[in-house]
Amino acid sequence: MTDAGYFEDIEEGTEIDCGRLEVEQSEMVEFAERYDPQPVHVDPEAAAESMYDGLIASGWLTCALTMRLLVTGFLNETQVIAARGVDDLRWHLPVYAGDELTVDAEILEKYAGDDPTFGHAKAAIRTTNGNGHEVLTMTGLVIVEKRGGG
Repeated sequence: MTDAGYFEDIEEGTEIDCGRLEVEQSEMVEFAERYDPQPVHVDPEAAAESMYDGLIASGWLTCALTMRLLVTGFLNETQVIAARGVDDLRWHLPVYAGDELTVDAEILEKYAGDDPTFGHAKAAIRTTNGNGHEVLTMTGLVIVEKRGGG
C-alpha cells in the first residue's frame, strides 16, 4: 500500500483508468472447465454452432479479469480495507479469445459513516472490449481507511 488513497483523498467524479489485458483462449477454457462448464465455454464445436459462433468466456471469468485490473490498476494504490459487494452486475456482450479488455472506474459517491477509522465509497465500473463496447458493468462498494484511523 502507498501513503495515499485514504478516504479523505477520494473525490466524487474522479475517473480511473485501471488498465487493459488480452483474453487468452486457454485461460477461458481452463476457467470454464473448472467453474462454468457450459458448452459455449468449453466445447469449440458446440460453441461454433451456437448463437455466438465460437467459444466465449464465462461471465464469471470476465468478472475475475475485471477484478484483476481493478486491483493492479487502482485498489493496490489505495487504502481500501475490504469490498462490501457489487450492485447491478450486467454482462452486455460476449467476450472472445483475443479480445482486449479495458477497465475504468468512476467514483460516484463517498460517505463517512459513523466509524472514525473508515468510510465508504461507491464506484461505477466498466469493462469494454477492443471496439470500445461495454461487455460488463457493475457498481463496486468499498470500505476505505481514514487517514490516522487505522
